Amino acid sequence: MELRQLNTFRTVAFTLNFSRAAEVLNYVPSNVTMQIKALEDELGVRLFDRLGKQLVLTTAGKRFLTHTQEVLNKLDEARSDVHDTENLSGTLTISANEVLCAYRLPVVFHLFRSRHPGVRLIFRSVPNQELKQTLFEGTADVVFVLDESIRSSGLAVEPMLEETFRFFAAPDHPLAKRTDLQLEDFQGEVFLTNEKGCPYRTMFDRPFEKEGIDSITYLEFQSAEAIKQCAITGIGIAFLPEITAKAEVERGDLVALPWQIPDLHVYTQMLWHKDKWLSPILLSFIETAREVIGIEEENRIV
Repeated sequence: MELRQLNTFRTVAFTLNFSRAAEVLNYVPSNVTMQIKALEDELGVRLFDRLGKQLVLTTAGKRFLTHTQEVLNKLDEARSDVHDTENLSGTLTISANEVLCAYRLPVVFHLFRSRHPGVRLIFRSVPNQELKQTLFEGTADVVFVLDESIRSSGLAVEPMLEETFRFFAAPDHPLAKRTDLQLEDFQGEVFLTNEKGCPYRTMFDRPFEKEGIDSITYLEFQSAEAIKQCAITGIGIAFLPEITAKAEVERGDLVALPWQIPDLHVYTQMLWHKDKWLSPILLSFIETAREVIGIEEENRIV
């Protein structure tokens, strides 16, 4: 039994897809299939059931996954233990969406790198709705999510600070001079939003669907920057986290409209797999994120 087989088994168990596991591990799919078959032959049990195109862990596979996690975590711990913890080295992979990457994490990365220059820090921007899956697939060590409160039996979730979402428009927009707005005032307006399926879009749609307001037009984007620029030119009303438009509001390019979605509580949240061993590198990064984002919350302009 080889360590690479255990690592391959864990990846397949998280992805439940041989092709996806091969992509994560940078193997060809036949190599993944061969390793799993060799492991099953050695153990004398089936670790996966192939139900048509669907792959599921067998009861034996679930039990073996628990032991595999323990073995691989212990190996990571042993590797870390032989190194000088004052001069950490290794690789750490972080993922977040575009907004958090641009507006929350740069200071975290800078401080962490200044403290641990020997650590290779890899960042991957991932759409918000795909971030949690990267933890189960093992392609990220820790992720940052901007969403309403997350509950998960498989992930450790740490809410860090509450983010405010607002409606923004160009100063010459007809609604920009209003001191009070009601939901019905948005009838017939053009809204600049993320695509359907994004948590932000779901939050945006909720009150309008509840009140039956459907005479509005949507322009959908994948980028907060694109949404801002279109709002500045007067194309429509942007729905964005407040942090993304702070500079534009201060310059007078955008105006925050006097209406917010009621009962909307969105948080920057830090997540990692609950079964993952928290190495000194990962613990140090988590502490750095807590330190930096906590400072930002204290100094936040309301």
